[in-house]
Amino acid sequence: MIRALPAALSASLYKKLPYNPEKDFDYIGFIGTSPYVLAVQPALKAATVDTLTDALKARRTGTFASVGAGTVSHLLGEMFAKDKKLDLTHVPYRGAAPAYTDLIGGQVDIMFDNPVGLAPFVQSGKLVAVATTSPTPILPGVPTFASQGMPAYTQVLWYGLAFPKQTPDAIVQTMNAALNAALRDPAVASDLAAKGVDGRPGTSEALTQAVSHDLAFWGDLITKTGVQFD
Repeated sequence: MIRALPAALSASLYKKLPYNPEKDFDYIGFIGTSPYVLAVQPALKAATVDTLTDALKARRTGTFASVGAGTVSHLLGEMFAKDKKLDLTHVPYRGAAPAYTDLIGGQVDIMFDNPVGLAPFVQSGKLVAVATTSPTPILPGVPTFASQGMPAYTQVLWYGLAFPKQTPDAIVQTMNAALNAALRDPAVASDLAAKGVDGRPGTSEALTQAVSHDLAFWGDLITKTGVQFD
């Protein structure tokens, strides 16, 4: 079964879930990770986090798009607004396509999303990428948040493999070895890279620790921003 970062978000956002990310799964290992990119409409004339912050403060109010309420795209926008003390209104969309359309058209100001989706519009000049949570070959040259004085912005969307709890350890280790072997295959690595995913061989323990870390991180952020769903 494939699990991704939203599992950790759901545990904090929703009061009633049919599963517990920490208690109900044995994690086999990472498949890969993909960073988040902060893109802005060109009319803001911002190329860095600082110039973007100045432009939005000059407007006094602004908007940020997301691919849906309760997504990482949404929560990173909330985090950015809080950290930079910006008055930004969240505008949730049903997916990336309509959000991109309004971002390009200037109906919304900024948006966090994956590099693959944003790259064609950044490369064509329709959008400006001001920062990324980690370097990505999909958008070479875009500076990281850390390099711009925001070291807390290292979040990535991760993909991993998990089995039901109480899977025999021998099976967990066998599947981890098979997964890592596949990820080290140049053809698999190339295919993942084309999709904006950095293949990440590793141990089952590393993914288990990542789940615990994400639960704590996103839970704390959700508490601070007051975002909650039933």
